[in-house]
Amino acid sequence: MKKITLGILAHVDSGKTTLSESLLYLTGEVRNPGRVDHKNAFLDTFNLERERGITIFSKQAVMHAENSVITLLDTPGHVDFSAEAERVLSVLDYAVLVISATDGVQSHTETLWSLLKRYSVPVFIFVNKMDIAQKDAKELMSELKQKLSDNCIDFSNDNFSEEVLDELSLCSEGLMNEFLENASVTDGEIKEAIFSRQLFPCFFGSALKHDRTKSLLDGILKYTKEIKYPQKFAAKVYKISDDGKGARLTHLKITGGKLSVRDEITGGQNEKWSEKVTGIRIYSGEKFEQADIAESGTVCAVTGLSKTFAGEGLGEEINAVSPILEPVLTYKVIFPKEINTPDALSKIRILEEEEPLLKVIYKEATAEICVCLMGEVQLEILKSLIKDRFGIDVSFGEGTISYKETIEEKMLGIGHFEPLRHYAEVHLLLEPLERGSGLKFESTCSLDSLDRNWQRLIFTHLKEKMHVGVLTGSPITDMKISLVAGRAHKKHTEGGDFRQATYRAVRQGLMRAKCVLLEPRYDFKLSVPQENVGRALNDLSLMSARFSSPEITGDMAVISGNASVREMQSYQSEVISYTSGRGKLFCVLSGYEKCENSEKIIEEIGYNPESDLENTPDSVFCAHGAGFTVKWDEVMDYANIETDFKTEDEILALAQENAKKAEEYVKRAASDKELMAIFERTYGEIKRPEFAAMKKVKTEVEIPERYKKTPKVKKYDKDYLLVDGYNIIFAWSELKDIARSDLEGARGRLIDILCNYQGFAGCELIAVFDAYKVKNNPGTVEKINNINVVYTKEAETADMYIEKVSRVLSANNRVRVATSDSLEQLIILGGGALRLSAENFKKEVDAAEAAIRQAISN
Repeated sequence: MKKITLGILAHVDSGKTTLSESLLYLTGEVRNPGRVDHKNAFLDTFNLERERGITIFSKQAVMHAENSVITLLDTPGHVDFSAEAERVLSVLDYAVLVISATDGVQSHTETLWSLLKRYSVPVFIFVNKMDIAQKDAKELMSELKQKLSDNCIDFSNDNFSEEVLDELSLCSEGLMNEFLENASVTDGEIKEAIFSRQLFPCFFGSALKHDRTKSLLDGILKYTKEIKYPQKFAAKVYKISDDGKGARLTHLKITGGKLSVRDEITGGQNEKWSEKVTGIRIYSGEKFEQADIAESGTVCAVTGLSKTFAGEGLGEEINAVSPILEPVLTYKVIFPKEINTPDALSKIRILEEEEPLLKVIYKEATAEICVCLMGEVQLEILKSLIKDRFGIDVSFGEGTISYKETIEEKMLGIGHFEPLRHYAEVHLLLEPLERGSGLKFESTCSLDSLDRNWQRLIFTHLKEKMHVGVLTGSPITDMKISLVAGRAHKKHTEGGDFRQATYRAVRQGLMRAKCVLLEPRYDFKLSVPQENVGRALNDLSLMSARFSSPEITGDMAVISGNASVREMQSYQSEVISYTSGRGKLFCVLSGYEKCENSEKIIEEIGYNPESDLENTPDSVFCAHGAGFTVKWDEVMDYANIETDFKTEDEILALAQENAKKAEEYVKRAASDKELMAIFERTYGEIKRPEFAAMKKVKTEVEIPERYKKTPKVKKYDKDYLLVDGYNIIFAWSELKDIARSDLEGARGRLIDILCNYQGFAGCELIAVFDAYKVKNNPGTVEKINNINVVYTKEAETADMYIEKVSRVLSANNRVRVATSDSLEQLIILGGGALRLSAENFKKEVDAAEAAIRQAISN
């Protein structure tokens, strides 16, 4: 027996529920079809739905016809409840998209079409209300081809005409080959083309009068494939609900194997859980049948599972992708005075679980509860639900726009959390992404420097929280957050330490970055009488909307375009007023774009990021047995890990600083014969170029104001650089080549390079070479020009010497160790020194050499 899951989707008032009633009637599931206006529709089971005449929640019905079982899922059509419709798409085998012949393809219809494409759902199209349409089927087919797909084909007639066969042959390669060989097409190839979304059959009729709905049903039975499922258990959760008697229902589709009562289900991403199924219900309208087993392809509601969530994959199934549709308005919930806020919050959280896009925000500082919704209709329904479910009569404050924030350029964020006996440091690279990308996470951090378990924990903390921006406190989006470095302490690090460090790293990066405020925008379709076109165009211009020229249809004009939600929020009532109720405005969220007057909005909101203690950008360090707070703009100076990342301003400032250092070093070298000898061995004989006196000397580069900082008290007494000599020699290809034939020559060459680097950098430089295999060697320290060269004593390796010295020097000095020995790096990190890989040290040396050569040239 063929088993398929069929969804019905439409723009509101297109006759979607009426079509569902007609199909149920044709298959004998109901004796008399219900009507929305009579408040007796089989699938409108909630009082709110019957009162308002709209579908609010997705419903299930089971139909039997011609050796097939069709699970029909009716979805909401109103844009405020489109998130409910989107969740259903993940479990559909096929869908029927209902289009009103009187209104044609509307803005929300196009949104649904895009969602069906995103979830790869094959589609049948039913054009309803043909009995009252002003356009005929041919005109409507032209509109479907233009706005949806060229592969929309009229299936009204069972016997395809030559014209239809020609159109069919262009839909897929299989159909083309069939047509060329046989001058016809087979049902099998049509099935394949529909299933692969290369063909979209279109039917025309009137659901209310059962006109041509039988043709649609026959087409579904004839041109749908039997779905093959794997043997191992898998299921997709698409909805959570309450049965009205206190039982929590997990609505899911079995996508592999089977599910039996008393089976144990495991789930969870970060915290694994395991629970037993206590019941399986097969719903059809309000009623349900209990089942002991649910086979593959079955859509059912399961009791006994308390930790599932909409979009979760169970067994072999993966979690569903994040929904595209999201709420854009935020309302404060106002409770009666006698209601305790924490108790009310726990009840609202139950509704949030059932409706994931009902985002509940609790502001602890003010003890306020806010909800994010799609629109005012959803607000009215929420008010009624809270009253019916919990007996609480709430009201709502005025709706505000749900803004978002992102960044324009990449930035490094550092978070450090080190109260006494705690330790964690996290470095995150924030990078901007295209609009609509959301947040993405990855790691470029070496497992040698931070264990995999700690890295996973950091990702958990990145994903568990809604991180907010620093302009208005709105959620961040459209950026990639990469873990580039991190450090744990073997003894003192606990899981919560990385939570704090991660949150602070995100926040500190945002404080340093160039942030951008984003606002939601609507795609709109405005229909007004012709005499009101001038008023409409003037209003849209004042809103700074982008719109096309009016399309005239009869005595009405239709204007399509895009405008900010902020401007469109209350325009519906204005349209009704100035058109005397004849005008209509349809809006669908198109996404987020850069806010046009962000400065004004930021000022109006008045958010202070440094006063938001729940989202602090500051870090906590430890000294003398006590933790102390370091402000976000000073964290870079205290960080325990060095990373390569620099902003453009920092690169500019560093280039200028290097130029000054190089100029000073060249002057010193010119007055010191021994230093000059080393200098010329490295850079060649210095000759003043011809016409040098005529050469224009470069002026100083001005550092941008936003990079300039108030001078701070220096944290360290001195800067030390310890170099593991032989490790560097065999890590740099230039020195490694020399060492193959002349190790002493390679050592001398490195010492020359280090002398020049020290003269440029001005640090205390100690080069350490292994001599531990030399018998009776007491160890020696030589002063060669401006650096100390250490040869270790017998039985003492360079690693051991560096570890010992770095621990002593790190107490009051900034100590860096240049080596690529991973074990040594871990040891020196534990001793409080900073590691500098051979590769990064080479970059510093090369940068110094480039600056020196430029100074010579100048």
